[in-house]
Amino acid sequence: MRGRAGIGRYLNRQLTVHRPTATDDGHGGQVVEYVLQGSVRAKVDQPSPTERLVAAQTTSRHSHDVFLLPRADVRRGDELRGTDALGNAQVFRVQSVVQPSTPVYSKALVELIQAEGEGHG
Repeated sequence: MRGRAGIGRYLNRQLTVHRPTATDDGHGGQVVEYVLQGSVRAKVDQPSPTERLVAAQTTSRHSHDVFLLPRADVRRGDELRGTDALGNAQVFRVQSVVQPSTPVYSKALVELIQAEGEGHG
């Protein structure tokens, strides 16, 4: 992933960005909905074999690194949504976003959100 020119060739997935937005529920509380912000090009790294094993267990969590263009508007708390190579829906919750000292890319640490009973991926 090095070099100013060329990061784009590695960004082989299109993900939509959904940002949490709170609205009043009319009863003194709030409802949080994820609102579509747009889409970004990304590269989603696969989890390690250990993370895959853990992900196969009930109520487990595992993370991925998602590489983005440096100006991609992706923030902590956002959801990135897309499909894997088999066409299965995937939802990633952004835990943090960082850039190297020379901003040639952004890297988001994300957690794959899986419904109970889904396969690992």
